[in-house]
Amino acid sequence: MQVLCLNCGSSSLKYRLYDWDKKETKATGLVERVTVGGSYIVHQVPGRDDLKIAQECPDHKVAIKLIMDTLVHKEHGVLDDVKNITAVGHRVVHGGEKFAKSVRIDRETLDTFRKLSDLAPLHNPPNILGIEAAQALMPKIPHTAIMDTAWHQTMPRQAFMYALPYTWYEKYGVRRYGFHGTSFLFNAKRAAVLLKKDPFKCNLIIAHIGNGASINAVKDGVSFDTSMGLTPLEGLVMGTRAGDHDAAIDFYIMGKENLGPRELDSMLNKKSGVLGITGKLTDRRDVEEAAAKGDERAKLAIEVESYRVRKYVGAYAAAIGGVDAVVFTAGVGEMGDVLRGRAMEGLEYMGVKLDPERNKAAKTRNAECEISARDSKVKVFVIPTDEERVFIEDTVALCEDRYDIHTKFTYRFQNPAYRNTLRDLAFAKELVKKPWLLETACLPPPETAKVKV
Repeated sequence: MQVLCLNCGSSSLKYRLYDWDKKETKATGLVERVTVGGSYIVHQVPGRDDLKIAQECPDHKVAIKLIMDTLVHKEHGVLDDVKNITAVGHRVVHGGEKFAKSVRIDRETLDTFRKLSDLAPLHNPPNILGIEAAQALMPKIPHTAIMDTAWHQTMPRQAFMYALPYTWYEKYGVRRYGFHGTSFLFNAKRAAVLLKKDPFKCNLIIAHIGNGASINAVKDGVSFDTSMGLTPLEGLVMGTRAGDHDAAIDFYIMGKENLGPRELDSMLNKKSGVLGITGKLTDRRDVEEAAAKGDERAKLAIEVESYRVRKYVGAYAAAIGGVDAVVFTAGVGEMGDVLRGRAMEGLEYMGVKLDPERNKAAKTRNAECEISARDSKVKVFVIPTDEERVFIEDTVALCEDRYDIHTKFTYRFQNPAYRNTLRDLAFAKELVKKPWLLETACLPPPETAKVKV
């Protein structure tokens, strides 16, 4: 069974082709600059050099056709025929309250996604365009939708409701929805494996920190609260998003700067966060470098961002009645030892004790690491996220009519013997130059792990 995963943004399209029977990734890639000119595809096949092809993609249908042509390319392809693709799994950012789990896509499902576009105007429309384009090119196979918001549908009402007029919820669906759900699901299940506990007996706090960032309180294995709200603007300090702030500031600045709603929306989403504080930087590596050279605003950005994470960790620990582990994931979470170290400072009272050397060493996107001290009551893990793995497993299970909501469904990656073959290969190469990574890795080195799941 060959499963194609598609993650369609407004001007980019990520893909992954996975052979379910052979338990291996056949190819991954990215089409950039869709609809904006200068389009190109970067195609990656394990064991081969990366391939880059320039081709204009004026719309998502052309971009998906480019992916399919590349997958069957005589020299660089991995399929004899696109008809060998069995199913396609699509990322959809917003599923509202209607969807608590992944679904097969039909006309009614697409209509619901369209209605929800008001709640995710930057994300759902390109997701829908990708679905329609893929269905047009591959009309005879199942297409599934895996939603960021579905994981958070277990939140209790005291966590998802705002203290605003209740009629806004009834008429417009104003409530906390949360995002990064597939990442949180993957990390929650993997953390339970590392803890050697039943996933539904685990209390976790998971920080997904990339350019966008959110944090999730997981109580007894399910989402209890999360920092993003109606939209991805709320919560942690992000690369360009403000996160939590006094809403009255918005009206104050609209008056002072003579800004309209769209201009303010752009300022809060695209010119705030780390960029807003530093005035020029969003990449946390650049921020750390500038801070090391004495840039005071870069130092401030690190302090504000890490403090916000620490504040949420403390609040969520109280909300769920204690925690078994804190998990860092996504680009900055996996590679940002400075942020992790600052965020965990002063949490010894709740049983968190970081090992500074292990934290500094754990800079890899290819292995699960433990960065807490040996005697820490609360474990601190760094887990490379794998949202596409969730897409794959949900899609296969839907096609085989054995899928259910995650509270009643067991994933292959919950098996203690599970290995990500591509990451194992990459980690083996890393170990040649960074042998100290073994000191933090939770699982045996790749050469001793032979089981693929």
